[in-house]
Amino acid sequence: MSRPIVVETVSALRAQIRDWRREGLGIAMVPTMGALHDGHISLVRMALASAERCVVSIFVNPTQFAPTEDLDKYPRQLARDLDRLAEAGAHLAFTPGVAEMYPADFATRISVGGPSSGLESEFRPSFFDGVATVVAKLFLQAAPDRAIFGEKDYQQLCVVRQLCRDLDLPVDIIGAPTVRDAHGLAMSSRNAYLDEKGLAVARQLNVVLRRTAAALTAGADEAGATAEVRQALIEAGFQKVDYVAARESLTLAPWRRDREGRLLAAAWLGTTRLIDNLEIPASTQPP
Repeated sequence: MSRPIVVETVSALRAQIRDWRREGLGIAMVPTMGALHDGHISLVRMALASAERCVVSIFVNPTQFAPTEDLDKYPRQLARDLDRLAEAGAHLAFTPGVAEMYPADFATRISVGGPSSGLESEFRPSFFDGVATVVAKLFLQAAPDRAIFGEKDYQQLCVVRQLCRDLDLPVDIIGAPTVRDAHGLAMSSRNAYLDEKGLAVARQLNVVLRRTAAALTAGADEAGATAEVRQALIEAGFQKVDYVAARESLTLAPWRRDREGRLLAAAWLGTTRLIDNLEIPASTQPP
């Protein structure tokens, strides 16, 4: 088991990328904030299957956290993360500090429209600007051929695709299916905040969404169905539901029954905010 090369500066990252390019090697990237779980490792394996070299970034990006959010307590476990990357076979870990990514005179932000509107943006107004800015920087720093993002953060995936289209960034964005535990709970670094009782409640999220996605496909009224999701989650033990919405898969515009869609939700368990989404197949009922 060989450990990945670990670099902390943009200059060292670019030097290694240049060496690989001289050898004619393709490069796939997996951007992460660390605290790696099986979902992240599935992205690494997909990257390894698609290119000769896999670069994983580990950076807890402060610009996507609001002052009231969990930046300070977000799990950081670099040594364990590097062990997991070694087991998976990743070739390089880019682990910059905040000053490397955002020097003292940093003054640029990237704002993506379209799929960033609504949903997460209603509750985390600065989130996608932070995501778009750091992802653009990572792509310019590592110059990968492709990058792998999990579908668990579905709106983020759509925003990154829009970013690359709009700015002509030559990176192929690949969405990877959500990895779930044996009970269907989507893997997330924030699951570590939950005790056994909290996990039992959290596992109801995908159960409710699956039932509702099937009902929508069968012709259920969207407004009524999403209202029932909110009620079911509160009854299951969630304290608050930020949103439940059906959207078109590609654009995140309001869902039409004759189009494939996504049912997306965000809900709170105590101080832990969980998100999930499921595919809505095109309806079998006429619009």
